[in-house]
Amino acid sequence: MKKILSLIVVLLPWTLKRFLLIKIWKYDIAPSAKIGLAYVFPKYLKMEKGCKIGHFTVAIHLDLLLMHENATISRSNWITGFPTSSKSKHFEHQNNRKCELIIGKESAITKHHHIDCTNQIKIGNYTTIAGYYSQFLTHSINIYESRQDSAPISIGDYCFVSTNSVILGGSSLPSYSVLGAKSMLNKTYTDEFSLYGGSPAKKIKAIPNTAAYFQRQKGFIV
Repeated sequence: MKKILSLIVVLLPWTLKRFLLIKIWKYDIAPSAKIGLAYVFPKYLKMEKGCKIGHFTVAIHLDLLLMHENATISRSNWITGFPTSSKSKHFEHQNNRKCELIIGKESAITKHHHIDCTNQIKIGNYTTIAGYYSQFLTHSINIYESRQDSAPISIGDYCFVSTNSVILGGSSLPSYSVLGAKSMLNKTYTDEFSLYGGSPAKKIKAIPNTAAYFQRQKGFIV
């Protein structure tokens, strides 16, 4: 019954939709936040002031979707996971797994990205997941143990993830960093103010800390 209701809610005007999402689903949605024609039904949703989710985005099977102030998820993104409440044997060996997406203030996920939140994905403040068709994949098959496994992904503050990149579980992009187009990030890096790129990604060069992108006070770039 609730699934049928959710399909109806998607089509409602935003004022009524927000009222029902708060009343029935117990979500925390600021008055200035907004969801377009999108199917967004994690277990718990919190959108701080100014947050937006665009049309045709799907966000399901998550324990938590948390968007800090003025964070945006643009249209046509696929965001999913594997809830920790599942009775499936998948990932039962990972007692501390968190199925959640956390997006920092003034950060943006653009269009047509695939984001697998089987384990936690944390995106820092003033960060852009740019372009199209990037994949964040927190789970895969562990061939040594022949079972499903997962690991979190961390993207720091003031990062820029370029188009059509692949970010694998267990990897980390440090703050004030750029990941070049079509790169594959599969490990943890710590050097800030750096350009990383390639498959697998490696540090290519340093970026001056005076770069204007790293000084922004607003996420939106004109």
